[in-house]
Amino acid sequence: MKILFAGYAPVHFRCFQPLYDRLQAWPGVDVFVSGGLRSKIDKHYHYDTPSMYRGFNLPTASVLSVEEIQDMDFDVQFSAHTKLILPRRVERRIQIFHGVSFRNKAVRPENLGCDNYFMIGPYMVARFAGAGLLTENDPRIANIGFMKTDALVDGSLHRESILKEVGFDGSRPVILYAPTGAKRNSLETMGEDVIRKLLEVDEYDLLIKPHDHPKNKKMDWTTYLRRYESPNCRIVEPRDDVVPMLYIADLLISDASSVANEYTLLDRPILFLDTPELIDQARNARHSMLDLDTWGRTGGLVVEKADSVQALVAQSLSNPSQMSLVRRRIAENLFFNHGQATDSAMTWMQENLLPAARSRKSQEKCS
Repeated sequence: MKILFAGYAPVHFRCFQPLYDRLQAWPGVDVFVSGGLRSKIDKHYHYDTPSMYRGFNLPTASVLSVEEIQDMDFDVQFSAHTKLILPRRVERRIQIFHGVSFRNKAVRPENLGCDNYFMIGPYMVARFAGAGLLTENDPRIANIGFMKTDALVDGSLHRESILKEVGFDGSRPVILYAPTGAKRNSLETMGEDVIRKLLEVDEYDLLIKPHDHPKNKKMDWTTYLRRYESPNCRIVEPRDDVVPMLYIADLLISDASSVANEYTLLDRPILFLDTPELIDQARNARHSMLDLDTWGRTGGLVVEKADSVQALVAQSLSNPSQMSLVRRRIAENLFFNHGQATDSAMTWMQENLLPAARSRKSQEKCS
């Protein structure tokens, strides 16, 4: 069986990586990756494949350029974004998504070109059904969960080693600030003031992780924010895996990012920096599926002005169970198979893909 994954941002591959690692050990299965960091030149997308997969330590022969896959055929393709990067021919296309936020950017007609959907949770299934895109019992749906987040709850991560890696000694509460990448996100509005306010308190270890594929390409936030680095403030490389950072964080600050929902699996305090312009933009977008009513920002406290962040952080850390019931309900509604989504995906593949592949190979031998 020849399997292809293609995406245009490191986070896309992060969502597939747990399954990639398992498939590598499957006899008779070859797994390839393609796509690349995306840029638009003369109205056409161009993909930098080497830069996309740098640091993942993948076998050189398995990393293919977009041009190379145009002359290749595959049995299965996995994608984590909407507009697929396709080879010459593929038998089955599987969408695994790269998160779920209250903007529901994955729930749109352009996402209907796949043969199967590894749904993240009941909420996502309901949103697709509510939009009239898929029925809740559609045979293309597989209730898998979010493989990227398995490590948050499966016991494979170790707090002490992660703290040491980022340079913290564990004596202070850790705050992670991880904004979304949409235009008018919190980093473009009040974010820098929030960072200064938190550093003024001098009681926390602060991790700041800019988004790995922001819509606004004019600002290099990673380089700019280096001015705030100190023994108690670290800037995380955008392409790095956010899951270990979430795991060591005692409190998350975000805005409209899907990481806020992922963090509910840990049932720890969340602050949402208010981004009214971003939310209005999402509300007025074509095929908008903005949903602030079901869960929205109910799992945390909303910071309307930077001046209030110090008090809200202190309040949240002093009473971390304050919104626990809501967070646990969100996690149950948003995610299938907590900590076992990759197991679920492997079981589904054994039951649905291997028999078909064996049958096809048998027919090829007979012919």
